[in-house]
Amino acid sequence: MKLDHVNRRIIESLQRDGRRSFTAIARELGISETAVRARVQKLTEAGVIEVVAVTNPLMVGFDVMAMIGVNASGRLQEIADEVSAWDETSYVVILSGSFDLLVEVVCADNRHLLDLVQRLRDVDGINSTETFMYLDLHKQTFSWGTR
Repeated sequence: MKLDHVNRRIIESLQRDGRRSFTAIARELGISETAVRARVQKLTEAGVIEVVAVTNPLMVGFDVMAMIGVNASGRLQEIADEVSAWDETSYVVILSGSFDLLVEVVCADNRHLLDLVQRLRDVDGINSTETFMYLDLHKQTFSWGTR
């Protein structure tokens, strides 16, 4: 889906405040509320946007976050699909470089992380992992694609 200037402005408005009313956005952009509603529906249906509440896991009862570098052989897509289905994973990417996959995880505590790393190492095709524990979540952003 190609984003025009109006779609980008709608996205920017929702990125600032996902609960902002369509009426307020329409007033800001000088278009009708119906037009905003229709555009947001099309953007959502196309998978361009998803309006959700974003939490900081460290502030809602999870004490451990980590990024795990994974070296694997062969079946990267299947491994990524399997690991993506786990509740603890928040981010999974296939990449080039020193690791084949990066897996961000959110865990209740160190024991939970240890169990998860062991489960990850038991996945068929994974050769090795390296875990990078987060000491602080300094920046988390979701405002992409409008500038």
